[in-house]
Amino acid sequence: MALGKGLNSLIPQNKSRKTIRKQTGNNGDSGEKVWQIPLSEIVPNTEQPRRDFSHQDLENLVVSIKKHGILQPITVTEKDDGGYELIAGERRLRASQIAGLATVPALVRSATQQEKLELALIENIQRQNLNPIEEAFAYARLMDEFGLTQEEVAEQVGKARSTVANFVRLLDLPEEVQKALVDGKLSAGKAKALLSLKDEKEQKQVFDSMMGESMTVRDVERTVASKGSQSRKGSVRRDPNLVASEQLLEDRLGTKVHITGRGDKGTIVIDYYSKDELKKLISELS
Repeated sequence: MALGKGLNSLIPQNKSRKTIRKQTGNNGDSGEKVWQIPLSEIVPNTEQPRRDFSHQDLENLVVSIKKHGILQPITVTEKDDGGYELIAGERRLRASQIAGLATVPALVRSATQQEKLELALIENIQRQNLNPIEEAFAYARLMDEFGLTQEEVAEQVGKARSTVANFVRLLDLPEEVQKALVDGKLSAGKAKALLSLKDEKEQKQVFDSMMGESMTVRDVERTVASKGSQSRKGSVRRDPNLVASEQLLEDRLGTKVHITGRGDKGTIVIDYYSKDELKKLISELS
């Protein structure tokens, strides 16, 4: 599902970008200059978390652009080898290409690979453009590739840490369940209820039974509960003191913690998602 393949062939190799971009009379919200940049000079964001674009929504945007132009500039960064790479505004870029525009208004700023992913992710979240699996993959990439903790990811995107954790857990679901989330046939709330089942086979069984049925999240939770305690994760009643201690540690460490105890003895399991996060945890605990 690669985005915008083939655009590299459109980039002129012998033109100086300084001679072909024109400054408009407008500034961005932060006071940055807005430039009119040829579409042929812009390549897609390699860190774009969004993979599915609604054809109808795109067509509606094309009609709007043809009539009113682009009201909000896209954001790009200059490439070392010439031209520009998109940071935010994928739909506007695609629609502008379809509409046959020669140039597009853009803010030019510098950004690291991590910042490109963060900015694209934040824009899509604010516009509610990502499906749950795209959002989950983006959070997981920030942790796996850039060494951020769940708490740090949550701070960057303006979400609660528990929200980030719940989205990432969706990647543990069977592939067909994830596809239903991508296609909008299953809500994140219902998918979260399926995660309470230990066995992938039982997750698929419950998923199959609810497809085509008008089931609420509560209905799915009741179906999961009917499977019995042996099928559910964390179904045994736990010591509330241990649960409270888990929450304290999770808030402090910014990651998932599980405590089990019998009498005066027990174990503490702390999850980490990258080598850098492990180092941070060791630093916190030492």
